[in-house]
Amino acid sequence: MASVASLPAALTVTAGVSASLPASSHSHTPTPSSSTRVVSLKCRAEARKDDVAQPTDVAKWIGTAAVTLSATAALLCGSVGPAFADVELKTYYGTAASASSYGGYGGNASKQATAEYIYGVPEDWKERAISKVEKGTNGTDSEFYWPKNRNVKTYVTFLAGFRRLPPQENVLGDIALSDVNLQDLILSADEIKKEQHRDPDSNQLYYDFEIDSPLGHALITVTCAKNKLYAHFVNAPDKFWKTDEALLRQIHTSFTTVGRDPLAPPDIF
Repeated sequence: MASVASLPAALTVTAGVSASLPASSHSHTPTPSSSTRVVSLKCRAEARKDDVAQPTDVAKWIGTAAVTLSATAALLCGSVGPAFADVELKTYYGTAASASSYGGYGGNASKQATAEYIYGVPEDWKERAISKVEKGTNGTDSEFYWPKNRNVKTYVTFLAGFRRLPPQENVLGDIALSDVNLQDLILSADEIKKEQHRDPDSNQLYYDFEIDSPLGHALITVTCAKNKLYAHFVNAPDKFWKTDEALLRQIHTSFTTVGRDPLAPPDIF
């Protein structure tokens, strides 16, 4: 079980939606020295095909039998995860405005001009409206969830007043202070993996965490820019993590802050 050494600070963030996802500016794979991160995302479930030619009547019978068996297997295996069909991700533009300047819910393509961060969201996921009070108290700026299970979700928080990233061993405590669910996830974790990567253009540093807990699975990216500490989360219960890991990881790697300049020179991170 992992434990939280310290829980310093409090959290805050905002939003807008567009349609196509541009290429991301930084890279990430399970190893810190990964190649350029890709934000154009697609998750496919591939069907097996029979390469042997069959007489027409036999082929029809085989096709009918295959459909019947597939339907039966789906019923026996339980619910199908969010990546069952092909999934295109749309780009979400977040502006990370303060609660005092927060003017409403959602957003539109005009948010692109003032966006401070972006990430990819499946087309059929729903945006949860963030209230002004919630934004000001726990720092949640944007959130999307899978309609068939709201526990499969992605969201962003931010903390203002950070000139640079804290040490990686402390940063989870910083962002967990106002997130009770994250605290529970950390305290119950069987394993917490930690990695780092840098944007290849700006050299901005990103921390990456993967939490495996009986309460669920979480992928977290944390970075610092424009005097703010941003945290992007992808959460899912264990059964959906097992069926849809590829899609959830693609959502995770799609997050990046906007702009080529890091908060401070790379040598003082």
